[in-house]
Amino acid sequence: MKFGALMLSLSAVGVLVACASSPTSKFYTLAGASSGAGGGMQQTAVSTVPFFFELAPVDMPQQVARNQLVVQTSPAQVKVLEEERWASLPADEVRRALSADLTQRLGSIDVYGTSYPPTAQVYRVKVSVQRFESWPGAQAVIDAVWSVRGAGDQAVLTCRTVAQERVGDGYAALVDGHRKAVDEIASAISAGVRSLNALPAASSNGKGASRPAARVPCPSASVLTSAKAQ
Repeated sequence: MKFGALMLSLSAVGVLVACASSPTSKFYTLAGASSGAGGGMQQTAVSTVPFFFELAPVDMPQQVARNQLVVQTSPAQVKVLEEERWASLPADEVRRALSADLTQRLGSIDVYGTSYPPTAQVYRVKVSVQRFESWPGAQAVIDAVWSVRGAGDQAVLTCRTVAQERVGDGYAALVDGHRKAVDEIASAISAGVRSLNALPAASSNGKGASRPAARVPCPSASVLTSAKAQ
């Protein structure tokens, strides 16, 4: 009996030691990408916003649509890191960071899922990530196709942005690289929204039909450089 009790006690101690020595998961987020965000409560009056935008849920490749960080070990092989995790799914992380970045860059409000004045100008933004690659100690890559469309307007802009950011050692540096890549995509999208917003309002041709929308080119490298500085 005493021997059995001793063995049970040793087993319990062993379990406690194993639990205490098990690795602790680390959680990362892309939130806070907007460097100009200040502390304290911030409010934006609807009357001061020139237009709104609706950022739809972001499409993400299935192989990285999980909470664990998925890193590249070769062009054809990946590794799933159980102890290095996203605070939420990568699609949600990218959408949240993009929304905050676009809000700051455009001086606007993301009205996705909320009501807004019926007469307001609204730009609908859709982002589909084709590649979301994490190369530890090398680079973070986000290859995204995005579109901007004015609500009730024929004008639509569809472009592709491949953001590649060099990163240092460590997973925190890798996440920061993805944060910068999201910022680069937000810079391109904000330039696209401004291009559509600069177009003259569509008018009727007198026969009940609207004139064809003007073709809008994707933002050039020079436009993106100036947009990043804003």
